Amino acid sequence: MEPVTAFIGIGSNVGDRLAWLQQAVDHLAQLHGTAVTGVSRVYMTEPFGDPDQERYFNAVVAVETSLEPAELRAHCKAIEHDLGRPDQYQRWSPRTIDLDILLYGDRCIESDLLIIPHAEMHRRKFVLVPLLDIANPVHPRLHQPIAELLKNCEDRSVPVRLVEELQIGQIRPI
Repeated sequence: MEPVTAFIGIGSNVGDRLAWLQQAVDHLAQLHGTAVTGVSRVYMTEPFGDPDQERYFNAVVAVETSLEPAELRAHCKAIEHDLGRPDQYQRWSPRTIDLDILLYGDRCIESDLLIIPHAEMHRRKFVLVPLLDIANPVHPRLHQPIAELLKNCEDRSVPVRLVEELQIGQIRPI
C-alpha cells in the first residue's frame, strides 16, 4: 500500500504528562511502515467531561504510514496499553495516554471500531489548534480546511501553549 499521511491526537493528564506524550511519539516512530513526520507544540487544556481532574497536555503527531486504518488503530491501542492505560476505562476519566486517529489521508471510515475523521475533532480546540501547528488539511467530511473549522469552532476553551516541545525519535525515560 502507498503511504498515507495520518494525524494522531495524543493527550495525557496523569503523572509526568510531557514524558507520556514523548513516549507515545517514540512508540509511533517505531511502528513498522510508519514514520513520524511532524509533531505539534504541546498545549495545556482543561479536562473535557469530568472537570475534577488534572489539566491535559495535548499534541498532534503527523505520520506517513503504509498501515491500514484498522492496523494503525490496533497499534495505537497497544501503545496506550504499553504506557499504562487500562483496556476498560470510564469515558473522560484521567489517563496516562490517549491516542486518537484524527485523519487518515482523505478517507472517511465508519465502522463499529473506527470513525475517521474523528467524530468530534471539529468541535475541540485542543485538537484543532495543535493540528494547525503542523498542517492545514481539508476535513474530508466537512470539506473545510482546519483553519476554517477553528475559526468557526464553538469551543470556548483556551489551549495554553507550553514552552516544552516533543522530539521525533528521542526517547526520554519516564
